[in-house]
Amino acid sequence: MPAAKRRLELTDTITGDISPKSVVASGDGLVLAQNMMYRHTVTAYDRAGRLRATIPDEVDLSAFGVDGYGGTHRGAPVEAAFAPSGDHAYVSNYSMYGPGFGREGSAVCAPGDGTDHSYVYRIDTATVEIDDVVEVGAVPKYVAVSPDGRWVLVTNWCSYDLSVIDTEQGREVRRVDIGAYPRGIAVDPASSTAYVAVMGSTHIAAVDLDDFSVSTIDGVGQGPRDLRMSPDGRFLYATLNAEGTVVKIHRRTGEVRARVSTGQAPRSLAISGDGTALYAVNYHSNTVSKIRTRDMAVVQTVDTHDKPIGITYDAAARKLWVACYSGSIMIFKDTR
Repeated sequence: MPAAKRRLELTDTITGDISPKSVVASGDGLVLAQNMMYRHTVTAYDRAGRLRATIPDEVDLSAFGVDGYGGTHRGAPVEAAFAPSGDHAYVSNYSMYGPGFGREGSAVCAPGDGTDHSYVYRIDTATVEIDDVVEVGAVPKYVAVSPDGRWVLVTNWCSYDLSVIDTEQGREVRRVDIGAYPRGIAVDPASSTAYVAVMGSTHIAAVDLDDFSVSTIDGVGQGPRDLRMSPDGRFLYATLNAEGTVVKIHRRTGEVRARVSTGQAPRSLAISGDGTALYAVNYHSNTVSKIRTRDMAVVQTVDTHDKPIGITYDAAARKLWVACYSGSIMIFKDTR
């Protein structure tokens, strides 16, 4: 049965010492929740929702070959993405805290204002421990790994750019100017183009992953925040945080094919494994909207705890995980 014809039912709720900004499923049974500077942790769960590990964000940068920093430092885990191989996950840190870091990030900022650069942590999924760090731009937000596993892409909110990390070298090899407040990323199945939601605009940036030139898909709507791509690569889906809508965009032509109102401040998106359903968290409405991708109709709305902000779909288990910033993770089953 297609996901669009199933119904969401709440099956479990996770609480504890968490304040999840995002939640990301590997597809192989591991789920990571990033708990920002409020808890200074990443919490790892199995597919059933059992806590597997709590990973502190404290690191000794010098132990990873970073010069100029003494002692230990703490991060602020924001988002995560898994390598296609499943052996590593990459976690962005909103800011770093400790000796040598003085100006943390903020929601309103600009390049050259003195905001500290930050780091992405690499987590070994077998040991569930941090095994590398990579310097990126100021206030890194979203993370994506290209399907071919070559690049880790990171949007830097305050430096208005995209960090490109070579996974073999384990370092940033390029910085691409994007524009004010870059956020969500989606990469096409061929790993040829990365699409970046530019939240301070009405467009989406398209970054050629061969020569790193940038073009734009214009006129999608105000404040695009998160992106998802259909499994076949034909369509992009974007949340428009400022408008309260989700849009469907033909990837090749840039034409907006449909838009639907979901609630107040739709933040993050997930897509079912078969591509027939989208799931959008509505931050100020405390709901999740399930959208049929064929015609962009809302087919179900479910209530959540306060401030739903992150979302991920575990296709093998047909489970939708929703991170609520107020301190919980809700797990819904896509049932018959």
